Amino acid sequence: MSAADWWPYVVILVAGWLATDIWRWLGVVAGNRLNEGSEALSWVRAVATALVMAVTAKLIVFPTGSLEHTPLWMRLGAAGLGFLAFLLAGERVIVGVSCRLRCLLSESPCIDGAATGGKRYTCRNFKVGVALIFGPPRAASRA
Repeated sequence: MSAADWWPYVVILVAGWLATDIWRWLGVVAGNRLNEGSEALSWVRAVATALVMAVTAKLIVFPTGSLEHTPLWMRLGAAGLGFLAFLLAGERVIVGVSCRLRCLLSESPCIDGAATGGKRYTCRNFKVGVALIFGPPRAASRA
């Protein structure tokens, strides 16, 4: 490769750095000067929390992948129970997340066909649960 072949990569690297790192450093400089109790920082926290909750609500109401095949009432119930567990456990995130996943992966009789007209909404094997969390498994390489 000649030097002319490297220029597109250099431009991409420099443009990527300018687009992200400069703003990060400006955020650090500006953040050091902000008072933690200021209204501006409270507003930023509120907007950030609202954005996270909006994305979470979108994932619950309009899911993709394996969650798409579960009914809305199951996703809302799991989210509610996960939030309740989060609060009861002293606001530990891992407890809320694991409780919600357990609700989605459990084999409860109320979701085993009786209340859903014969449809099964349970995850019988661990691989489906892992796919819900981490995405589909990769193909095993043979050595």
